[in-house]
Amino acid sequence: MNLRINGRIWLETLSNDSTERFMGIGRLELLGHIQKTGSINQAAKAMKMSYKRAWEMVHSMNTQADTPLVTTQTGGEKGGGTIITAEGEKYLSYYRGLQDRFQKFLTDELTNLP
Repeated sequence: MNLRINGRIWLETLSNDSTERFMGIGRLELLGHIQKTGSINQAAKAMKMSYKRAWEMVHSMNTQADTPLVTTQTGGEKGGGTIITAEGEKYLSYYRGLQDRFQKFLTDELTNLP
């Protein structure tokens, strides 16, 4: 039999008996594209997502975090831009590692199937 084990893992914030997604694979990908392009708009295009949806995801992460993960600058000599903050870099690094450990867990569990 050809089986595989699949799953997803994400971070949530908890407050007053409610949970909200903080970081998942899509948000990780969005932050990675922002990091590469310096632009929420370009990151959204790379993911074939609307700018509005990308901005909502960034706003959600920034609101939930103790300090913003992404900052934007408008105008200026070079036309502004978007950067991943040190806090954002910290979460990118942690979540990438978490994803790697999770995938290893799934692979290990598959080898333990009877």
